[in-house]
Amino acid sequence: MLFEHDTEPNLRAAVALVNSAEPPRTLETVAELDAFYTAHGYTVRHDGNEAELAAVHALRPRLRELLTADRDTAAELANRILADVSAVPRLVRHGDTDWHLHSVPDDAPFADHVAAETALAMTDLIRADEMSRLSVCADPACEGLVLDLSRNRSRKFCSTRCGNRAAVAAYRDRRRA
Repeated sequence: MLFEHDTEPNLRAAVALVNSAEPPRTLETVAELDAFYTAHGYTVRHDGNEAELAAVHALRPRLRELLTADRDTAAELANRILADVSAVPRLVRHGDTDWHLHSVPDDAPFADHVAAETALAMTDLIRADEMSRLSVCADPACEGLVLDLSRNRSRKFCSTRCGNRAAVAAYRDRRRA
């Protein structure tokens, strides 16, 4: 583990959320939002309605900007997000999860939780000067984000689909040559 135990899951969730806006679009229904909530282990308020889905959709461009920013800009954006959601970090422990930070009240809207947790996770990347862990997919036809938590920083594609597409293209190029 490179970071605190809550940093990596929050970054994974943020990247998944941002990538849900890329083709093929996902997270388009309340049922898909419910599945996202469950898959990423959230334990906070979840209304499971169209208004919440719209708020989460509205968050995607802002998180994309944060996750693709240079280090100094990311620090400014993270600070702005934390201020906008009136973050007041506090240590909590629940279920099987040891002490970690929550920064908005448990009854705050789900989109505020996602924004705050992403901003807090980014503070770990910024402080550790590990911004290179985030990049845009190496497939020229894709704008998806890549979270590379590998030891050797070798991940270049946002999905197996993009990696396979690149491998097939390289194979075809070799065959033509």
